[in-house]
Amino acid sequence: MKEAAKDKNLVAEVLSVLYAPVRAELDEVERLLEQQLASRHAFVEEVSRHGFRLGGKRLRPALVLLSGKAVGELKREHTVLATAMEMIHTATLIHDDVLDDATLRRHMQTVNARWNNESAVLLGDFLLARAMSLAVSIDDLFAVRTITEAAWRMCEGELRQVAYRGNYDLSEQEYLDMIADKTGALTACCCRLGAYFAGAERRVLEAMTRFGHHLGTAFQIADDLLDLLGEESIVGKSLGSDLAKQKATLPVIRLLGSVPTNQRGEVVSLLAGLGDNGRAALRPWLERFDVVCYARQRATDYARRACAELECLPPGPVRDTLEQLSQFVVDRQQ
Repeated sequence: MKEAAKDKNLVAEVLSVLYAPVRAELDEVERLLEQQLASRHAFVEEVSRHGFRLGGKRLRPALVLLSGKAVGELKREHTVLATAMEMIHTATLIHDDVLDDATLRRHMQTVNARWNNESAVLLGDFLLARAMSLAVSIDDLFAVRTITEAAWRMCEGELRQVAYRGNYDLSEQEYLDMIADKTGALTACCCRLGAYFAGAERRVLEAMTRFGHHLGTAFQIADDLLDLLGEESIVGKSLGSDLAKQKATLPVIRLLGSVPTNQRGEVVSLLAGLGDNGRAALRPWLERFDVVCYARQRATDYARRACAELECLPPGPVRDTLEQLSQFVVDRQQ
């Protein structure tokens, strides 16, 4: 537990440095979140506050603010939308924990584990509704259109992943397209909103949107690696759910494409019948065919693509922070 606390503190210190250019605005986001979580019903407020303690890195609101500051000046719209995006992200985490039967996140019980699935699903819906109410308060159709488009793309990506369960013929490109929706859509939305409300010209707006897509893709590949290889005491959440749910993530896809034809059936049978020790049983195969290194390199490739999109921005500390965040999402252990 001491090692877990040490790693958690180290991540917090790194992010504190990276978020320095928008620290005052992130503090305002925290104040707005506090207001949004308030309820006249004690149970609703208790569950809501617990749900937000399961969040943590504040990457999505930071992307809204950093993208805005990289382009121009931050406005009230940035803080409001950054708050809404964090609420949407938290709602997706709570729903994910239900789908994955997860019991642990950020070293605490998930909402579904502490209460029940009904409370978790309804809390996620509640946060989504509050987020949209907050977003429409700025009375700008661009924000609503951008957020709703990202939301349906995220849901479509998740539904595609459900449809792909147990499909060990899934191609790498199908996987990448799916996570571009599932995860990349929200990070792209954050960057697009930040740039737009800072007055970005069309060329810069589209570059920042692509930056967010590539960043989200890198983040998800790294997340899938953590689910396969991470230590729960360090990562702080339930792991191994991808294998348990028979999700073909990039390391698995690469493994199946690397094994000799006469051994592929053996690996598929192993994947289809994995129990609680699934990660341990699969690890020798992953090491034998060096697929972890390949997947990590692919995450790095997407992080580099993200950084390449930042060439449209003037040099400076905010651009530097966005570049460093791209590497952080690949290297993180939580």
